[in-house]
Amino acid sequence: MENQFFVDSEYLSKEALETKHRLETDPSSRKNHMEYFPEMEVIESDVCSKVMEQMHSYDYSKYTAKDVKAALEHETCSIEDFKALLSPAAEPFIEQMAQRARMETSKHFGNTVYLFTPLYIANYCENYCVYCGFNCYNHINRMKLSMEQIEKEMKVIADSGMEEILILTGESRAKSDVTYIGEACKLARKYFRMVGLEIYPVNTEEYRYLHECGADYVTVFQETYDTDKYETLHLMGHKRVWPYRFDAQERALRGGMRGVAFSALLGLSDFRKDALASALHVYYLQRKYPHAEMSLSCPRLRPIINNDRINPLDVHEKQLCQILCAYRIFLPFVGITVSSRESAQFRNGIVKIAATKVSAGVSTGIGDHESKYTGKESEEMEGDEQFEIDDNRSLEKMYQDITDEGLQPVLNDYLYV
Repeated sequence: MENQFFVDSEYLSKEALETKHRLETDPSSRKNHMEYFPEMEVIESDVCSKVMEQMHSYDYSKYTAKDVKAALEHETCSIEDFKALLSPAAEPFIEQMAQRARMETSKHFGNTVYLFTPLYIANYCENYCVYCGFNCYNHINRMKLSMEQIEKEMKVIADSGMEEILILTGESRAKSDVTYIGEACKLARKYFRMVGLEIYPVNTEEYRYLHECGADYVTVFQETYDTDKYETLHLMGHKRVWPYRFDAQERALRGGMRGVAFSALLGLSDFRKDALASALHVYYLQRKYPHAEMSLSCPRLRPIINNDRINPLDVHEKQLCQILCAYRIFLPFVGITVSSRESAQFRNGIVKIAATKVSAGVSTGIGDHESKYTGKESEEMEGDEQFEIDDNRSLEKMYQDITDEGLQPVLNDYLYV
């Protein structure tokens, strides 16, 4: 198939339009979403089967107030307790859950809140994910930064005081290959103490290469752990292969990464089951790799192109708070990130309860940090954003707001020796 999907205009070839229509209307034309591409590494691991067994058997309607009270009274939160805390029966106990979560957060993280910012270096994509602003059929401005442009963006971010960066690309090996990402990591090492990656999943040895280039940790969103729903949302591309994506964090750890991060995109499917699966994904990997740093995010689906086509399931702030508190009680040592998808008011509140990390000075577009940070108009084209953000506070503003809440903003606490 020709790469006419990488468009920065409103033109799609007749062949591309026919393929798009066929993928949308004829499920038999799609690749088996559980079948690997030949170049994809298959690892032997029992984590997936454990997570899926628990998720499929989870009937949250059976839990009662009695189960929730018992879970909150237990010193250690079991899987069964966690299931109760995620259930609708726990909704009247949000205040008690928040108190318990706040105690656990304080015990293990003190009053610190970590800050980072994302840097999108390319938005080309080879996948057709119907809910994503970057998907290959969307009419958006496509852009891939050169190394000179990447360094310019990094310098602008570093000059703001930021010490941790998360490098992101669209999921396209053709436009953003592993070597390109590795060179971006080497540049990031010049300016930042911590370097994270949120890119397409790769094989173990490729993660090893990226770690050697300077990457510390890897974030992968499973999007949804519901394999049937996943199949209807990811119609084409390497991202369609559900099990390869699931094992990405374990391959990253085998490749030497210090840390990994997990998430479902809440609202794509049953959010309670996706929240259970996300936490259990961490829980079982934590037991296999006790040395690794692990963290959870819980973004809700934001308005994007094609939002009206996927029938998103609403997840309200109260329910999001319930999930975050349940995460903290079940996994007290795990970092929890709340993104700029959420409002400033919500993030100000949740960092006092369960979250330990927030983004600041965020842009989800390509090549626009200079204009957003300095007010100067960019001399080059800027690539379109992946989704809308709600909280657009600068690092300086976020730092001050966290301080005003009686918390300690932390830019980095990792020492290289």
